[in-house]
Amino acid sequence: MNNDTVALTVQILDKDYRIGCSPGEEEALLSAAHHLDEAMRSIRGRGTVIGADRIAVMAALNIANELLQERNQRAAEAALLHSHLHQLEDRIDLALLEEEREEPTGSQESVG
Repeated sequence: MNNDTVALTVQILDKDYRIGCSPGEEEALLSAAHHLDEAMRSIRGRGTVIGADRIAVMAALNIANELLQERNQRAAEAALLHSHLHQLEDRIDLALLEEEREEPTGSQESVG
């Protein structure tokens, strides 16, 4: 490990792993390891998958699926927000055009 790396020991399925991460990322790594440990324990607890390697692959697939669903949901929400923003801009433009039409084009006063 170099000077730019912090070494942490995480426990996943009762096995210790020493992992390096960037300074300041320790909490994120611990949280990720805890999430993975819970996912693997859940799969192991169902008893349908045997072997740590297979459990790890199933957990990774489940987590990747969750991530992709979340990304797709955020993309859909972003597209909807963009659409609403476009509609709002169109309404503002229309309101400004109508306001310009209603304003007098310069009052002419007669001096007499």
